Amino acid sequence: MSTKKDQPEEKGFFEKVADTIAGLWEDTTEKAEEMKDAVGDKMTDLKDKAGDIKDAVGDKIDDLKEKVTAKKATAIKKATATKAKVGAKTDKAIATAKTKVAEVKAKTDKVVAKAKTEAVKATDKAKATGAKAAAKVSSAGTAAKKTVAAKADKTATVVKKKTTAAKKSV
Repeated sequence: MSTKKDQPEEKGFFEKVADTIAGLWEDTTEKAEEMKDAVGDKMTDLKDKAGDIKDAVGDKIDDLKEKVTAKKATAIKKATATKAKVGAKTDKAIATAKTKVAEVKAKTDKVVAKAKTEAVKATDKAKATGAKAAAKVSSAGTAAKKTVAAKADKTATVVKKKTTAAKKSV
């Protein structure tokens, strides 16, 4: 009997597992390479899209900056115009107030001048009246003195006559 077998020996369990793993490895490697290529293509597409978005955002920012600059200029013009209007109104109000103050001052000066004139007139009139009164008092005093002197003379004359008559009768 011979120990040789006619058929080729069948692969063992571990060899089958090794072949299966090798087959899976090759499939997995191929799929990984395909996925790597797909991911690379997708990354390139995303980078392109990101660049486009970045450009669009940059353009939008530039547009907004231009709009803001234009609005800023308009706002500055409006503020300047408003400031000028307010300044003009303020100047007008100040001028009106100054005019009214000048008018009131002129009226006050006029009233004060009139009051001073009337005071001077009243003082002059009082002095004149005082002088007249003094003159009347003086003339009344003089007249009274004369009257008293005349009466005294008459009385003295009467007394002398009586004295002389009394002396003659004695």
